[in-house]
Amino acid sequence: MANIRTNDRTFLSAQFRRLSDEQCQKIHWASLEVLERTGVRLYDQEAIDLLKKAGVCASDGNRMRIPSGLVEKAFTTVPKRVTLCDRHGNRVMPVEGHRSFFGPGSDCLHIIDHRTGERRQPVLQDVVDGMIVADALPHVDFVMSMVLPMDVPPAVADRYQMEAMLNHTTKPIVFVTTEFSGCVDAVEMAEAVAGGPDALRLNPFVACYINVTTGLRHNQEALQKLLYLADKGLPALYIPVGLGGATAPITLAGCQVIWNVGALVGLVLSQLKREGAPYIMAGWGASALDMRTMVQPYAGPDRRGIAETLAHFYGLPMFALGGCSDSKCVDQQAGIEAALTLITTALSGGNIVHDLGYLESGLCYSLAQLAICDEILGWLEHFIRGVEVNDETLALDLIDEIGPDGQYLDSDHTLAHFRERWYPTIIERDNYDNWLAKGGKTLGQRAAERVEAILSEHRPEPLPKDVAQAVHAIVERAEAQQDQG
Repeated sequence: MANIRTNDRTFLSAQFRRLSDEQCQKIHWASLEVLERTGVRLYDQEAIDLLKKAGVCASDGNRMRIPSGLVEKAFTTVPKRVTLCDRHGNRVMPVEGHRSFFGPGSDCLHIIDHRTGERRQPVLQDVVDGMIVADALPHVDFVMSMVLPMDVPPAVADRYQMEAMLNHTTKPIVFVTTEFSGCVDAVEMAEAVAGGPDALRLNPFVACYINVTTGLRHNQEALQKLLYLADKGLPALYIPVGLGGATAPITLAGCQVIWNVGALVGLVLSQLKREGAPYIMAGWGASALDMRTMVQPYAGPDRRGIAETLAHFYGLPMFALGGCSDSKCVDQQAGIEAALTLITTALSGGNIVHDLGYLESGLCYSLAQLAICDEILGWLEHFIRGVEVNDETLALDLIDEIGPDGQYLDSDHTLAHFRERWYPTIIERDNYDNWLAKGGKTLGQRAAERVEAILSEHRPEPLPKDVAQAVHAIVERAEAQQDQG
């Protein structure tokens, strides 16, 4: 029997975008206009010299007006995909297209202790515990340091964070450092683990998240890190911000222009330093102050999906944001906002999505909230993926065989396919009596119990002893230099 079909279209995933190509083009053109007309201030001489060598004239010392041609040229050399590896060099995160990978954030000033519910200052052991939990959770793809430990010298806290991440997970690492020297030390640690600079460049398992003052003002440390990483051939996540109502226009489009201008500056500089250097742009933007509280909200709806669509318009990998909440504790608001930010970011095709487990607008961390985000991601994985529609899944012969009066509980078809449905780990959907018999616990309580179980049972693969010693020696060297300075 012939089985010829034409125009049989299939959605392999859910479909969504916030902006049209025409809207993206307008934001791009507006960004080029700002670069040429208004210009940006650069606070690093090497960055200024690179632009001067490319024909850009400086005014007022460090104000650079960058012509559109340099931007367009940079797009011809920058890689359109970046692959991050695990500690063993396995290429586990191909950052491309609309593929999404998820992980926590970094440097929170407080943590909610999952054992006591207390909001307190974090210590180094919290970073270690966070890595163990993240290493075990199946939908956490990469790690960040989560909290800023207060029981180590502040000037070298970033080295202690990096050491903890390297020692307690094999997953890819996105690191943050306070100063340029910390970035150099973090890369040296990673090279010690990878087996040298060439090995790390070939199979990078680390990337640096660089905070930039604003899209129009690029601080020295950020530019130094960007150019250093470009020279090394390592991925840089270059994130210039603009805060609507403060350092950028309050309108979504105007605020996004400030973010985008900064991203294009980083793009140009990275390619001037080394053509083909991997570059990852901001996949969130158009932020604004809450004019009632003067807090910068993490989970507001207005900006969702804008920066992600623009990054896809450029065809560049992006660093996105989701799984966060402005709530002060693990409560209903935290669950709602984590779910909403994750679903909008995932539908928008955010690539490297960080901030899982963030509370209090990025000031507080919770491992229980991280476990809840992991559960949400399991749900989303089943929602976003495509629906298999074929003879096997339509099951017309089975329907006819069982007929109007039969049931499907004991059929081979049910046995073969029931595991394809989603089954939760900590979300409760038993009947009421069984829920009570298990203690009648809330989601927050069940999430805290899962965290504690992981910490009791999971043992991440350690670094070889000699490598761990080499990594720690870099931490000790940095601490000694601070003491001498």
